[in-house]
Amino acid sequence: MLNRRQTLAALAALCLMPPRGGATPPQRVIVIGAGIAGLGAARMLADAGLAVTVLESRARIGGRIWTSSAWPDLPVDLGASWIHGVEGNPVTALADAAGARRACTSYDASMLLGPDGRKLDIDSAYARAEQLFEAARAELEETTTDLSLAAAIEGSGTWQRSPARQHRLLRHYVNSMIEQEYAGDWREVSARHFDLDEVFPGDDELFPDGFSPVIEPLARGLDIRTGQRVTAVELIAAGVRVSLHSGERLLADRAIVTVPLGTLRAGDIRFSPALAPARQKAIDTLGMGLLNKCWLRFDRVLWSPKVDWIEWLGPRDGYWCQWLSLTRATQQPVLQAFNAGAQAKDLESLDDEATVASAHDALRSMFGNRFPAPRAAQVTRWSRDEHAWGSYSFNAVGTTPATRAALAGADWDGALQFAGEACSSEYFGTTHGALLSGRDCAARLLKSA
Repeated sequence: MLNRRQTLAALAALCLMPPRGGATPPQRVIVIGAGIAGLGAARMLADAGLAVTVLESRARIGGRIWTSSAWPDLPVDLGASWIHGVEGNPVTALADAAGARRACTSYDASMLLGPDGRKLDIDSAYARAEQLFEAARAELEETTTDLSLAAAIEGSGTWQRSPARQHRLLRHYVNSMIEQEYAGDWREVSARHFDLDEVFPGDDELFPDGFSPVIEPLARGLDIRTGQRVTAVELIAAGVRVSLHSGERLLADRAIVTVPLGTLRAGDIRFSPALAPARQKAIDTLGMGLLNKCWLRFDRVLWSPKVDWIEWLGPRDGYWCQWLSLTRATQQPVLQAFNAGAQAKDLESLDDEATVASAHDALRSMFGNRFPAPRAAQVTRWSRDEHAWGSYSFNAVGTTPATRAALAGADWDGALQFAGEACSSEYFGTTHGALLSGRDCAARLLKSA
């Protein structure tokens, strides 16, 4: 009986044999990464009759879609959570096909608290902050040099003429609306190009039963091999050769790489020959962002059950400044805190106990010293995740509209292709961007097959 390694070697040898009777054999494709981009590409190729193998370094599928079952009665999405804009969104179609329950969250259901917990007028505060932000950013248009958002704002006349209290308000606005949204620290985000994305219309909706079940139908029937870390991809006469950490080597006609930008930036996969200079420059220029979550579960609801978003204009820029209440969406007494950029990286140095204690201190400042400690918690540390090295990509200083286009597409005369949220010029940083990128990549491959 052949063992696993012998079987793989035999299959690889078959790929090199001439077809019998003049018939063209199905083209073999290896997809690296079983996130939504990889699954979307593999599903499309397999449905078209190609022989597809998906290699995933994690012990599970989904990538940065990760529903925790640590609380058996309450699924928790540690990665992607929402359909951002449900109208015309391809993830909406997946959710409907999977019969997934959805719940809307709204920024209209928001409140803003001052450092001492006093409720502030969020509409007037944000209107003033947005006015300051747009005035500062407008000054950048007078130059041809791209700067970080921090450098552009702090160097503007608007900032220098404003009192310190306005600085704090503007800083909160940037953290809440930009750093949290794009997962990039304001000292790294491109002031000129950070928001070069598009959006789908409609509400933002999350999944009370978790995001992972939504993508499971994409994987059904596919040849997916988990726990298989790819270390090298090489161009050879017969196509491409993919090397695994275990020492195994697999052959195929084409390969599609859908790993996170953080993995590419870290050089965890060796490419031979080297990638095209424009693609490598894109990898080096784009930023891999960080957005972490801290889920806190309580015995009862101790905040307004009518709000989804609780913002805190606390004493430290960007620390524990944005919270999501799950009460309206799930009827559960759960708060989820977000930390992004440099603050998120700083908090990752704390263990779970210290992280929860820090979050609890913030809640006591917001709601009073009698606010109880949570009875359970879950914490993410995405920059330490060796399968991603971050949360999702952002447009760093030096990024242009052409950067992501250079990352996407084919290399090695079409034998090597790339997909994922970082490859999406219009919808980067989103699950729908990743899905569309994977499908676009598969369509190009089928067209050239």
